[in-house]
Amino acid sequence: MKAKRLKIGDTIGMVAPASPSDSSKVEKAVKYLNNLGYIVKAGKSVFSSRGYLAGGDELRAFDINNMFEDDEVNAVFCLRGGYGSQRILDLIDFQLIRKNPKIFMGYSDITALLNAIYQKCGLITFHGPMGGDFAGGLGKQTKRAMKNALESTEPIGEIPNPEIPEIVAEGKGKGALVGGNLSIVAASLGTPYEINTQGCVLLLEDVFEEPYSVDRMLTQLRLAGKFKDVSGIILGDWGNLEPEEPEKSLSFEEVFKDIFEDIGKPVIKGLKIGHCKPNITVPIGAEVSIDTDTVTLCVLESAVK
Repeated sequence: MKAKRLKIGDTIGMVAPASPSDSSKVEKAVKYLNNLGYIVKAGKSVFSSRGYLAGGDELRAFDINNMFEDDEVNAVFCLRGGYGSQRILDLIDFQLIRKNPKIFMGYSDITALLNAIYQKCGLITFHGPMGGDFAGGLGKQTKRAMKNALESTEPIGEIPNPEIPEIVAEGKGKGALVGGNLSIVAASLGTPYEINTQGCVLLLEDVFEEPYSVDRMLTQLRLAGKFKDVSGIILGDWGNLEPEEPEKSLSFEEVFKDIFEDIGKPVIKGLKIGHCKPNITVPIGAEVSIDTDTVTLCVLESAVK
């Protein structure tokens, strides 16, 4: 299922499913989106705070449900990640979302919602920029990729990357793109919202994690069988590629090699997807192909209609 494409003059509902942000960043984000030609309607959670959460669980979930129900809202963008999205999954009205399909975009902690909405509703969601990114202004490549994904009804095509990605394991594969932030994907295991990777291309990225922590989470996914039936794996951006104490640690490259070298599926690493600049928007649920001969990730269809 695809949402209607985003157009100049459309209304974007901004919500905060996870952690709060200061009002100055909210104002800058709204101004940036206004300058792009969109109207912004902010939910109550955007201006709320409860410790590390943007207000209570009921409020954050209400904002999401309300934005999908609101006929004036054409798309729903998230303010920031942090933590909290997983806490409200059982408060989200997936039937309502299924009846009112709209663009939904975010990344990091928002990974929990991106995959839950896709798996429960069949609606393509978007792993892409959030309020904090808009507040600082998007770079040309980030903005171009976002607009291409959200506004065009043509197949998205090859995902652009500043540098040629690294091949971790060779092969070709095709399937629906799922995943996002590694920590959140791993945290879904054993819940009703556990990620389904069968026949899919799995995207994984994270930031500010030590190699042992990435190793632990990848091993958890491996032991849970999440790599067994994938069509391929995309390793996005990892931010800090140097361990704090290199002499006492494996490198990220060694971890990825240990986990994926003999997987028998294509694995490429280094796409600018996630906590990075540029941050390329990709559609969760859309059919993609991965090919290590050309070292590319291609979206084979449009993500909106």
